[in-house]
Amino acid sequence: MMQETELKLELSRSGAGTLLKKNPFGSSPTVLQQRSIYFDTPGWDLSKRGLSLRIRQSGNERIQTVKAGDGAAAGSFTREEWERPVAGDTPILDDPEIRDLLAGAGPKLAPLFEVHVKRRSWNVMDGDAAIEVSLDLGKVVAADREAPLCEIEFEKKAGSPKALFALARKVDLITPAHLGVLSKAERGYHLLGAAPGAVKSAATPLISEMSAATAFARIAAACLKQFRLNEAVLGWSRDADALHQARVSLRRLRSLCSICKSLFDDSRFDHLREELKWLASELGDARNIDVMIDRTSSEPLFNRLQNAREDAYTAVKASLSSQRARSLMIDVTEWISIGDWRSDQSDETLREQSSRDFASSVFDKFWKKVVKGGSNLIDADDETRHKVRIAAKKLRYAAEFFEPLYTSKAEAKRHRRFIEAMKGLQDQLGSLNDIATAPDTLAALELSDVAGAKDLFSADDKSKLLKDAADAHDAFVNTRRFWR
Repeated sequence: MMQETELKLELSRSGAGTLLKKNPFGSSPTVLQQRSIYFDTPGWDLSKRGLSLRIRQSGNERIQTVKAGDGAAAGSFTREEWERPVAGDTPILDDPEIRDLLAGAGPKLAPLFEVHVKRRSWNVMDGDAAIEVSLDLGKVVAADREAPLCEIEFEKKAGSPKALFALARKVDLITPAHLGVLSKAERGYHLLGAAPGAVKSAATPLISEMSAATAFARIAAACLKQFRLNEAVLGWSRDADALHQARVSLRRLRSLCSICKSLFDDSRFDHLREELKWLASELGDARNIDVMIDRTSSEPLFNRLQNAREDAYTAVKASLSSQRARSLMIDVTEWISIGDWRSDQSDETLREQSSRDFASSVFDKFWKKVVKGGSNLIDADDETRHKVRIAAKKLRYAAEFFEPLYTSKAEAKRHRRFIEAMKGLQDQLGSLNDIATAPDTLAALELSDVAGAKDLFSADDKSKLLKDAADAHDAFVNTRRFWR
């Protein structure tokens, strides 16, 4: 068994051509044609276990590889893998380690999809670091469907992993390179499924014995992956749900950093959090317009908002494709995976406490904030309600982040009820916030005087929402805490 540490970037075809012309890697590449066959059961049992099994042919050599990973990480992976030479295109499962991993799947394994690439490889030395660079151009083929593939991988063979990120930044200066979050196996499974659309958050595998630092890193990587998958959808569409989920993923990541900030004493933390705030704000106007379009019943206002939406989504695309946004993804991935905070001795005890103990302290802190802050929602001002909404959002995100740590039947039941109560409160507070922000958004778009504009923030609507929010807060307070 080996461990693989790699960083992956996605390029355009023309970008790959530019990179090959400039060739910053110090030597001519080795070129190989590769064909990889991926195997699974009809029910995708291996994928569901976080495994992939392939046989890759390069020239006359065939190598079988089994990789294990939870599928939640983004960009930089450290994964276990098992390799062996094989004679043909039939998996050999007699190794004791992989036999246990693949238990029950062997007899049902069949080819699912193939990956065909022309691989150019370089061996790069950077100080004490040895890095294998692989540029893959080709396609993924599944049944009668296929998708192009153009990515570059940096795999650490020796030395510090910081060299991976330095090399990634060098490539991004030559041609735009976006953080890659899909393995070739995942690309194949995606091709077999429905057309890609908005990607919602999913639970990240955690166990109670896991340290708080490890839990943070896993959840943060999952947030990054959710963002990049939705960003990819926005690259070819103006999907309101994808934009919303891209914003949600950034909000979840920022909330996670806020929730876990006691773990960090790191000079880069504040800067990265501000950059994530900037990127989320770049999506804000388009999201606000989408919300108003859904609420308006005025045709003149609807038409004007649609025009504003076109401009807003054009601005979103420009922001997402900017070097600032691309660099941020690389910087955050580096900080999560190998940042100074991981080795700082002063916070080691806190970082190494069990994730469940850490989660309980987080829940207590934000539960008290929501209970106290929301005790008089009807008479509170907009700013106070906004603070309650933010605290409620962090509490709900924390409850979702750490849900896998609460596995007993009773805990799971209490968790479901708690999340339902939180959703009810958040929905009401979110609607109140939409009413509070609508006047400024309309004014910025010079639409305040258009027929129907004032209907978006009427006093009658606000009065009803305030009562509903107060009722939702009472229901939340009376819901049993799942972590106690």
